[in-house]
Amino acid sequence: MILMALATREAHQRELADILRKHERRFIEAYAPSYHKIKVMRAITDCRTSALGGHKEKCSECGEERFSYNSCRNRHCPKCQFLSKERWIEKESESLLPIQYFHVVFTIPDDLRSLFLQNQANAYKLLFKAVKSTLLQLSRNEKYLGAQIGFLCVLHTWGQNLSYHPHIHCIVTGGGLNARQEWLSCRNNFFLPVRVLSSLFRGKLISYLGKAYRNQEIQSKADVRPLFSALRKKDWVVYCKQPFKNAKNVVNYLGRYTHRIALSNSRIISADDEAVSFSWRDYRDHNHKKVMRLDALEFIRRFCQHILPYRFMKIRHYGILSNRTKVKAMPVCRKILGSKPVDTKPPESWQATLLRIKSFDVTLCPICKTGHFIRMEILPAQLARPP
Repeated sequence: MILMALATREAHQRELADILRKHERRFIEAYAPSYHKIKVMRAITDCRTSALGGHKEKCSECGEERFSYNSCRNRHCPKCQFLSKERWIEKESESLLPIQYFHVVFTIPDDLRSLFLQNQANAYKLLFKAVKSTLLQLSRNEKYLGAQIGFLCVLHTWGQNLSYHPHIHCIVTGGGLNARQEWLSCRNNFFLPVRVLSSLFRGKLISYLGKAYRNQEIQSKADVRPLFSALRKKDWVVYCKQPFKNAKNVVNYLGRYTHRIALSNSRIISADDEAVSFSWRDYRDHNHKKVMRLDALEFIRRFCQHILPYRFMKIRHYGILSNRTKVKAMPVCRKILGSKPVDTKPPESWQATLLRIKSFDVTLCPICKTGHFIRMEILPAQLARPP
């Protein structure tokens, strides 16, 4: 369990949990969110409080006592992502190869955002499907590479100002295995032409959405067929960044995207009875840092737009990195590239992980600096609110 000992915020620092706790009732009455979203909000407000239980600890030397409360471990909670991220990155490091990796981003036009917001689960599923099909089809084409690549996809749904902006980040191998089980590398630091990526992605996603609309798998109050026809004539934004220099850079970059949530506590500047202020970067204005002030209910509404559907997988692997393929493909790739598999570390406690990564011993007493906290008593959960 990740406990309260990880929370080191200053007393004046506002948190998302404080805002939700204060305005939850008014927000539910005004917007009637789904039961799933209410559960997520309450998980965040209960995180590392007596509501979830915990334990009482005592220093072995000076007798100092403290209470440590359990975390909610919800993937939308800003206080529960650090250790999950670090453990996930270490696991992913086992699949890294000594090659170039590219960062490719697929976005949807503004015109589709309303349709996606109304049909999040199915629309996100089709978005993943279109990205997967686009990358695999083009990379297998001998005109571009002629091999099966591997890539990891991460769904993000927000912009810096909490606006709704679904897009997928892909970390892609700079090469792949051909039919003869030979490794083919991308040439001259170039992956695939973005215009071709954009055009094929556009056609596939519109086709998938159109079929789903005809089968009533996605719903819309208005007829969306004219919209689909118009979008076929527009240029869609797909871009590919410069390749990473080495596998270590890939790992560091992964941490920035995989477990990020819509808004971290560190970006919240102030919150009162009426409004919330938070910092954001305006990428259209030379990445300048700005402050946005929103009505409290509007702030919560924007945040709730980014709560993913129940059990929806926002991180997915494809090609030679997919669960089905990598068992056979990765040993072949390593043999060809002369890379040794990463040593798998035995499972360890969250305290040991934090000590290894951050050199921070959460069991060390901050008062005497010599003793260590020992668990003395289990504190039961005190959930008292109705579902």
